[in-house]
Amino acid sequence: MTTDSIPRFNHVALSVPPELLAGDTAQDLLRFYEEVFGWGPMPTMVKEGELIVLRAHSNEQFVYLHASEDPLTCPVADHFGLQVATADALDEIVDRARKFAESDDRVEISERKAEDLKVVMLHSVYIRFLLPMRVELQCFEWAEGFDASRSA
Repeated sequence: MTTDSIPRFNHVALSVPPELLAGDTAQDLLRFYEEVFGWGPMPTMVKEGELIVLRAHSNEQFVYLHASEDPLTCPVADHFGLQVATADALDEIVDRARKFAESDDRVEISERKAEDLKVVMLHSVYIRFLLPMRVELQCFEWAEGFDASRSA
């Protein structure tokens, strides 16, 4: 398979209660994801009480939130994952989430973990705010001789 033909993730779509996409709650949601993850709304993809599309650093990567009278509910283990380049970058995002949590107790942040998997040290943390799914942040520190394309 050539690089051009390999599918890649480009969005996550979540059904949410209509009230999450309206008024002060929508503003809180927008502020959190912008301040913590750097995701901003696509202006042409926001409809009060119906739709918010959060641009995740590219017009081709986004989180699509649409209103539903039967919104998604998830067990606590369900999540979508994001990778950052360094443990420091992961910590910076966690710090921003903690700062936001100082004024909003709806923020959920798991304990940050570092798991030694022999060929890689996996740093991770889960963050959730208002959405039914948590976001898992991960950073991979590969052992010498290993990288994302090669494992044991």
